[in-house]
Amino acid sequence: MSPLLAHPGHAVRGTYVPPAPVREPRVVSADGSLVHVEVFGPEDAPAVVLAHGWTCSIAFWAAQIRALAPDHRVIAYDQRGHGRSPAPPGPLGYSPKALADDLEAVLEATLAPGEPAVLAGHSMGGMTFMAAAARPAFREHAAAVLLCSTGPARLVGEATVLPLPKSPLRRRLTGAVLGARAPLGPVTPLGKKVLKYGVMGPGASPEQVDACARIVHACPTPVRHGWSRVLDLFDEEAGLRAIEAPTAVVVGSADKLTPPVHARLMDEALPHSLGLTTLPGLGHMTPIEGPAAVTAAIRDLVTTYVANADAARADTVGAKAVRADAVRADVGAPAEEPPAETPPAPTTPSRTAKTATKPPGAKPPATKRPAKPAEESA
Repeated sequence: MSPLLAHPGHAVRGTYVPPAPVREPRVVSADGSLVHVEVFGPEDAPAVVLAHGWTCSIAFWAAQIRALAPDHRVIAYDQRGHGRSPAPPGPLGYSPKALADDLEAVLEATLAPGEPAVLAGHSMGGMTFMAAAARPAFREHAAAVLLCSTGPARLVGEATVLPLPKSPLRRRLTGAVLGARAPLGPVTPLGKKVLKYGVMGPGASPEQVDACARIVHACPTPVRHGWSRVLDLFDEEAGLRAIEAPTAVVVGSADKLTPPVHARLMDEALPHSLGLTTLPGLGHMTPIEGPAAVTAAIRDLVTTYVANADAARADTVGAKAVRADAVRADVGAPAEEPPAETPPAPTTPSRTAKTATKPPGAKPPATKRPAKPAEESA
């Protein structure tokens, strides 16, 4: 077993320790790559799908999973090469298409046909949604979207990790730093300081910095380098405009990796933007730095676009069924025999009978689509 699989990086105590999943469905992407998926919470609860960013893993969402799992079905997966998803066998496995393929496989394996879900993506996870926006599975299942600390294009050119004026020189140097092949090595106090400066806000707590450092340092160097090349050339502005679902945008005001300029562009370009939320003082790792704010944004989207929509659909379907039953009962009932000298009266559906079968204010119980069966991993 590889060191990556034997020792996944994550916090070992406190808020950011990953909870245990209810199940781990086996998911295979379009090119045969395995995608590690974990499901948390009740099977009949509203669905949330979490996609993490570059050099991270499912553990990055630990705070959101703990908060949402009691009353949501949370589906989180490791992007290929991260966490417990095996690395691509070659350079062709690193591409926006591969990101979209993996997401589509996860959606098809974990959600029932037509089942709505809120999709929340951080950094490269949000870019995954842009790459997959035109895919049938994305359009079928994305009831609402959260784009968190991400961007659609010009990622290296806009990054302010290096304290230099914007210029071609800064872009080249930033690309060299982010794409470095040097291993990060073990987590050390110096390593934590470097990480905090580059991707976190000045107010990040030691616990938050430690959690991020453990996750990022666990990403294998070839995987980190391989995806850095994809992000260097990433351009999905067309994909951003193809996201038809209602979409909220969140960014930290001190984000150096995907600065607020990206968030403002996305807010303007999205067909159905729900607005931009800027979290003061936070850096790039917003789900860890501002866990309550990110969790609240996800919960609000579920309440508005999944839970309420399901209830409305159930009411509509139930009301139609009640009316249909009443009509069938009226039409099928024999007419009362009139006196012999009176011609028989024609039988017609009765509006009174239709409404009498449904007491005022009564609503049929909400129903949940059956979960799609999935083969469990070992």
